[in-house]
Amino acid sequence: MSTTAELLKGAAELFPDEVVTSAHVRHLDLPFGAGRFALITLDNGLDHTKPTTFGPASLANLNTALDQVEKEASAGEIIGVGVTGKPFIFAVGADLKGVELLKEHEHALAIGKGGHEVFKRLSALAVPTFAYYNGAAMGGGVEVGLHCAYRTVSKAIPAFSLPEVFLGLVPGWGGCALLPNLIGADKAVSVIIENSLNQNKQLKGQQVFDLGIADAIFEGADFLEQSLIWTANVLKGDVTVERPVIDRGEAWDQAVAKGRSIADSKVHGAAPAAYRALDIIEAAKNGDLQQGFDAEDVALADLIMGGELRSGIYAFNLVQKRGKRPAGAPDKSLARPVTKVGVVGAGLMASQLALLFLRRLEVPVVLTDIDQERVDKGVGYVHAEIDKLLLKSRINQDKANRLKALVTGVLDKAEGFADADFIIEAVFEEIGVKQQVFAEVEAVAPAHAILATNTSSLSVTEMASKLKNPERVVGFHFFNPVAILPLLEIVRGETTDDASLATAFAVAKKLKKTAVLVKDAPAFVVNRILTRFMGEIQNVIDEGTSVEVAEKAVEPLGLPMSPLVLLELVGPAIGLHVSETLNRAFPDRFTVSPNLAAVVKAGKRGFYVYSAENGFKPELDPEVAALLKQGDVVLSEEQVRARVLDAVAQEIGLMLDEGVVAEAQDIDLCLITGAGWPFHLGGITPYLDREGVSERVNGKKFLETGTASVPA
Repeated sequence: MSTTAELLKGAAELFPDEVVTSAHVRHLDLPFGAGRFALITLDNGLDHTKPTTFGPASLANLNTALDQVEKEASAGEIIGVGVTGKPFIFAVGADLKGVELLKEHEHALAIGKGGHEVFKRLSALAVPTFAYYNGAAMGGGVEVGLHCAYRTVSKAIPAFSLPEVFLGLVPGWGGCALLPNLIGADKAVSVIIENSLNQNKQLKGQQVFDLGIADAIFEGADFLEQSLIWTANVLKGDVTVERPVIDRGEAWDQAVAKGRSIADSKVHGAAPAAYRALDIIEAAKNGDLQQGFDAEDVALADLIMGGELRSGIYAFNLVQKRGKRPAGAPDKSLARPVTKVGVVGAGLMASQLALLFLRRLEVPVVLTDIDQERVDKGVGYVHAEIDKLLLKSRINQDKANRLKALVTGVLDKAEGFADADFIIEAVFEEIGVKQQVFAEVEAVAPAHAILATNTSSLSVTEMASKLKNPERVVGFHFFNPVAILPLLEIVRGETTDDASLATAFAVAKKLKKTAVLVKDAPAFVVNRILTRFMGEIQNVIDEGTSVEVAEKAVEPLGLPMSPLVLLELVGPAIGLHVSETLNRAFPDRFTVSPNLAAVVKAGKRGFYVYSAENGFKPELDPEVAALLKQGDVVLSEEQVRARVLDAVAQEIGLMLDEGVVAEAQDIDLCLITGAGWPFHLGGITPYLDREGVSERVNGKKFLETGTASVPA
């Protein structure tokens, strides 16, 4: 049996580039004569933009610090031990860069055991232990605190979570066993399963305290000072921490069952992490922590060697790294300043865009439309949204007044756009209409102004073709709802110059959007893939497969919503329009469904109706069912899924051959940030590779081995 130190030394050799966290021990005398206290500070020596993580060498440093305080505690030299972090950061968990490199199950098992062996020492010390969550705490950072006897939390913490399930792991250093035993199974399932599967929802300091994870909460400004005063009072017996009795009966079982239904609704059994975490929580009901820790080790190792975690890390890196440094973007020094924004149109999309530009750029924004009523309605929408932000205390009264003063509406484009630097149109999706709008704007806008189009499928090059200065036209395609979906497809037309493109990327960054450079090809990235995906679903329905089977066939993808619910969200008329656009461009692959056309003609808002009696679950609308004309070819779920995935793999292969984006990674980044495709799939290409679809259709994988998969 190797010692903890030997275990970590072996693991450290597998993590050559670890950013090592130190564990500094300093001693201080607590207030009120409570006694001498050892404080361990976790710090990687970098500022808050490089959060503290735990790789093997970092765990070894904490282990060495615990050797020291263990001796001091046994000798009666200290009365307690505290753990805290550097400014703004407590610790954000395991070093995922190292996890990606692991190739063997036994090495993955060593990482799990190493963390447990070190963290467990905190609860085994001869004196009480305290965790002071002073800043962001995630994963292993939360778990090191759970091994302490007491915890305090800063009100200022912006992010606290156990995000492992979101990435395709389980909280593997005590989270699954300790948290339900601290706050009860129901609250633990919310933190470990529900928040993770809800796009990695983070807790704030107050929520951490309200859940009972922390025993006390203090303001951020003097957090550590107040925590130490509280610690002194606890150690002197002047403060007693009351914790609720945990219900280990039916409530525990109900919480686990609730967790399983949440997992089913989000991933439909397609990703194992949530279910493995729930198995451990279920077994933790008996309070046997060591049994729970052992189960965490095995689950962690199994998942580290599985495809979902590799896809999850790949997706995380795409969003955090590639998303912040877009492939193919011109030198940012070419970007021109934007001091005023014009929006052509004042409908819902245009109003959402006006609000976004206003909030992020805080420059004058002017809307125009064809009549005063529409203009007033657009400005009114923006004002109402600002009032909502004020009501929720997201902004103060001064800021609200300032933002409202910055947004105006006019009928005359010359009056509105004469001094605008960036003008975006969000008018009807018809090439002639958009060409006319741009001709009118070019006649009155300054020579340097960028002309951006929010088109979802039309040619940016064709839109610019009749202008005197087509080089300043750029595609700027947002996704609905604009405030929520991060993706911005930036389209380079054939004549778009570098300065216009650089300005577009600079604006995207200020808007806090994930910008991806795409070629001017029909429907760009997300709409082209979704239309092919939805088109194949429509095809099998038209041919004779039931709506229910067609929808259920793609459930294992764990998508945020089923294809026909998505169609309802987009709007059948828009779906039909995009499929017609793509059918004109690629008639051999994109069909126009006669059934969808009939649904649109009948003015239906979708295929489904919802009733309170049925719990608002989607049911096929009898009127739509009567419209459907189907053939007699009935496929099984497996056959439907194979057809849909083959079509998507073919389309992505063709898009990469055409150079629509730089690499397969950009396709995945677009689907994750623009269509909400799951992290555990890595978007789509890792899943197609893993399921053998890529090779079956295109004769090769999309990604190199070791990218979103276990290294060879």
